[in-house]
Amino acid sequence: MPLSPQVQAALDEVSRLEQVLSDYLPTSELCRLSAAAPTAQPVSVGDDLWQVLVQAVALREQSGGAFDPTVGPLTTLWRQARQSGRLPAPDQLDQARRAVGPNTLTLHQRQQAVCLHRPGMRLDLGGIGMGFAIDRALAVVQTYGITVAMVDASGDIGVIGCPPGKAGWQVRLDPLGRQPQQQAEAPQRPCVVTLVDAAITTSGDAFQAVVIDGVRYSHIVDPRTGLGVIGPTGVTVIAPTATQADAVATTLSVLGPGEGLPLVEGIPGAAARFVRSEDGKAVEKASSRWPL
Repeated sequence: MPLSPQVQAALDEVSRLEQVLSDYLPTSELCRLSAAAPTAQPVSVGDDLWQVLVQAVALREQSGGAFDPTVGPLTTLWRQARQSGRLPAPDQLDQARRAVGPNTLTLHQRQQAVCLHRPGMRLDLGGIGMGFAIDRALAVVQTYGITVAMVDASGDIGVIGCPPGKAGWQVRLDPLGRQPQQQAEAPQRPCVVTLVDAAITTSGDAFQAVVIDGVRYSHIVDPRTGLGVIGPTGVTVIAPTATQADAVATTLSVLGPGEGLPLVEGIPGAAARFVRSEDGKAVEKASSRWPL
């Protein structure tokens, strides 16, 4: 059965954005920009890449570097560590860290252009790009007059309006983001939230983690250390846009509840819940705006 024009247009928009924001496709605008590092002159970028970079840099400043769009060299190194089961060598880590951080990237607003200052840089928007694509997909369907819709991209969810006869979209969350079989083996209190014109994202190590020397590390890299976040833990964020929810969830995974809860309290309309497994039980900490 062919897709409706509205759905096809939304999917086409997501595919188009992959060609802009992907750090896997060598031909994407993001990868071509990274390949130019260091840039002798500011490099002009398109509207979509510019919007995402501006939001990513703002969150970097707000989070003290827990979120950083220049984290790519460390992400690459950590992927290799997860495959080998060994921590990165100190000299490799030092070399990668020299290509990461606020001094490596400058945004020139008047020119809508970017300067990359260090060799070996690799921009990585994996912690924000999916949310941006969800927001754009919802914007596309709205141009067709649709006022009620949900976009679910691997658990990152954005919604507009309310389903008929409902107070909002109901989203059921498992505290640690586990598969149904895992939930049956170690049941925990379920969580159901109701969303209207909002987005929700869960970030953590439930599906991608590695144990090295007895320590469980997430696939999410702390830009400040170059290593994966130590788990097991999960954080769910509700925010006005999927771009915000995606990026803030990644950031809070790095910060943890101690630093993360004050951060989310300062973001208008945002709420978060941290869940950590201790002795087989889910221990929760939530921000003041968490709906339950």
